Amino acid sequence: MLTYALPIIILVVLFLMNAIRILNEYERAVVFRLGRFLSVKGPGLIILIPILDKMVRTQLRIVTLDVPHQEVITQDNVSIKVNAVVYYRVVSPQSAILEIEDFHFATSQLSQTTLRSVCGAAELDEILSQRDKLNSKIQSILDEQTDAWGIKVTSVELKYIDLPQEMQRAMARQAEAERERRAKVIAAEGEFQAADKLSDAAKIISDHPAALQLRYLQTMLQMTSQASNSTVIPIPIDMFSALKSVVSAHSGMTKQDSSPEKA
Repeated sequence: MLTYALPIIILVVLFLMNAIRILNEYERAVVFRLGRFLSVKGPGLIILIPILDKMVRTQLRIVTLDVPHQEVITQDNVSIKVNAVVYYRVVSPQSAILEIEDFHFATSQLSQTTLRSVCGAAELDEILSQRDKLNSKIQSILDEQTDAWGIKVTSVELKYIDLPQEMQRAMARQAEAERERRAKVIAAEGEFQAADKLSDAAKIISDHPAALQLRYLQTMLQMTSQASNSTVIPIPIDMFSALKSVVSAHSGMTKQDSSPEKA
């Protein structure tokens, strides 16, 4: 009796080993029976009929696809090298297995061609300054193309842009010239504002002569506070006012004396 039971037990064990499959939470099994699509099973424990059923595993996790460097000629005829990274996931295991032979390879090739076409249709300044716009455009194109394959492109990011040395030097000169222009404009605006404030100060001093005396004393204080061997001799400002009156009177008399001679 045991002689017949042992082979049966062995056959049952082999059957269970070939029939039972365990799938992780992020895995799905596309099951074929006699070559025809049966269903998508998983996750957890699934049972297959040996010889009749065949299973193809697919993962639903996000896949990181590194797009290699692509040589691109931009719309303004600048040769650059661009690479990117694409994030996608399988949303329909049935379509990913039935509609295309190798969805990972196909997505990689489609990403390379789309990257070249989108960057080739843009100018260099747009590629450098509007990466988010290009990322969204590439993502929408890839998502539309891979939708029939059961693939969802979640994100695309331009990772590196390699410029020729001549272009890098030209951009450096342009940036330097731009910085010099801004510095000159800022200096000119500062001079204009300073002249405006000095004009207002001159008006205040002319209306209030005592303000000139205060400014004079403040200037002397600043000169004496510095550690130097200079000697400061204060002169009253009234002397300058009296001297100005004498000079004005003398110039008036000179004009009066010269008028009869001319006559």
